[in-house]
Amino acid sequence: MRRLAILLLCLALAGCGAREPAVFRSTDLSGADFGRALVGFSDHHGTPRTLADFKGQAVIVFFGYTRCPDVCPTTLARFAEVLKTLGSDAPRVQVLFVTLDPERDTAAKLAAYVPWFDRSFIGLYGDAAATAAAAREFKVFFERRPGSAALGYSIDHSAGAYVFDPAGRLRLYVKDDASVDAVAGDLKMLLAGK
Repeated sequence: MRRLAILLLCLALAGCGAREPAVFRSTDLSGADFGRALVGFSDHHGTPRTLADFKGQAVIVFFGYTRCPDVCPTTLARFAEVLKTLGSDAPRVQVLFVTLDPERDTAAKLAAYVPWFDRSFIGLYGDAAATAAAAREFKVFFERRPGSAALGYSIDHSAGAYVFDPAGRLRLYVKDDASVDAVAGDLKMLLAGK
């Protein structure tokens, strides 16, 4: 009987230290060998920025352009709703909108567009070389297409976003159709250290 009691105690103690792995609703990219850096970018105020500037926060990186007719405004509006859902945790999350159209998306254009969705959102721009390098680093597809006379050209591009944890590690890929609740839930887990 005493052996059984000791065995049960050992099993109970062994279970106390075990943590179940986080189950995210977005695609888990933990340990990925891409999406490590954004180099050669400035924010919409003209300040040079890197991902390291946002350590301590969860960071959502989304690539797009200001003249995008559908995916970009919809996604930025969804991320604004995510921040509202997070309530008091919202300041611990930073949304970065990286333009794929440095020819037209100047600092002034980004400053007028990106914070319209949420004042905390930051628009990033770089030259054509920095933009192409970032797209390769994050495995983002983008291609310039002829458009109407009014728009000049459009850009076909990947529609998902990347999420970094507060330690600065790439953790998640969020699909463009992810719900507000799913993204907010995943962010809460990252902010809790999972």
